[in-house]
Amino acid sequence: MIASVSTSPVSVVTGAATGIGFEIASKLLAEGHSLVLNDLSAEALYSCVSQLNDQYHNAQIESVCGDAGTLTIIEAILDVAVTRFKRLDNVIANAGTTTFGSFLEYTPEQLEQLLKLNIQGSFFLAQRASKILIKNQQPGRIIFMSSVTGFQYHPDLAAYGMTKAALRMLARSLGAELAPHGITVNCVAPGATSTERTEEDPDYNHTWAGLTPTGRTSTPADIAATANFLLSAEAAQITGQTIVVDGGWTLTSPVNE
Repeated sequence: MIASVSTSPVSVVTGAATGIGFEIASKLLAEGHSLVLNDLSAEALYSCVSQLNDQYHNAQIESVCGDAGTLTIIEAILDVAVTRFKRLDNVIANAGTTTFGSFLEYTPEQLEQLLKLNIQGSFFLAQRASKILIKNQQPGRIIFMSSVTGFQYHPDLAAYGMTKAALRMLARSLGAELAPHGITVNCVAPGATSTERTEEDPDYNHTWAGLTPTGRTSTPADIAATANFLLSAEAAQITGQTIVVDGGWTLTSPVNE
């Protein structure tokens, strides 16, 4: 394929094959973005790209399969953006993993796996993308995916919540550090969200709707709309912030044990 300079914004989305990541990708295509999509599952990523190509004719999509917690995949993702489209505008570090486990029984192996994707992946994706933006003297947007468990206690999610709280602090730090370069950095913190994964529990939506003040779980579209806003011109003065999208759950914080 012959590389060409994209005249549309170029956005990277990790963990893009399903759920929130897929919805973010779909919204960005509707806004005219060119995309580099990543997911760990080759089958799911192929299906995602096929669906988006069917929905959006003439969509400009490239894909990189692999573990977004590793530097080789991070560098491959960004290399595709600058090689194929000759530019980079936005990075949405959506890839993450959730592992439940009692604090007293949590193992080093579990923690290593969790930190690799949730922290290392987001940190170095942002770092490598920022270097490209600064080198090209181009403004950009970075979004991390936090969680309400980075604000509030939930049983058996001490380790996971720790990683999501860390991303909030990373956004605050980078929001200040990268602002002189025209790069904004923010977080979105979803609450209970109905996705393919959560719907594996047949009681999930009913249970969490009852625990959420608005009376329903969030949808991937709710989260994607918030991410899309943070990428918009209207959000140019918003940086270092975390926007909670949870139907008010953090106001009351009941848990289903």
